[in-house]
Amino acid sequence: MNTRILLALVAAAGALFTLGCQNVDSRIKQKPEVFANLDAATQEKIRQGTIDLGYTEDMVYLALGAPDSKRDVRSASGLSTAWVYNTYFERYDGTRFMGYQRRVLFDPATNNYRVTFLPVYADSYRPEVEERIRVLFENGKVSVIEQAKN
Repeated sequence: MNTRILLALVAAAGALFTLGCQNVDSRIKQKPEVFANLDAATQEKIRQGTIDLGYTEDMVYLALGAPDSKRDVRSASGLSTAWVYNTYFERYDGTRFMGYQRRVLFDPATNNYRVTFLPVYADSYRPEVEERIRVLFENGKVSVIEQAKN
């Protein structure tokens, strides 16, 4: 493989890793003016990744990051926006038959090779997505926080 292509792939993987590893401090650096205008108690809550009623979208972004999805919600009180945060994990799905492994064995008594096939099993996992937090904004402020119980 060409060295330039390999270096480009490594650089791209590093960039994706960096984007995926965003934390509260990096989000505060993105929006320092929003964070600086908050009182000390609210700043501490945001640093801990906690949100509260009345927070703005920028404050929720600082605390939790970008949502996995955004939804428009229409209710009797009007139109609002919901931010949904998911948890991604793999669930054990059992042991599965994967096929056969070919083995070549030497038999010194006959001075011949013998081919056998042994079954191969492997643990199986399936990807799961669970909604962790749903934040409802009305007039630009948090009005409802739904959080899954463990």
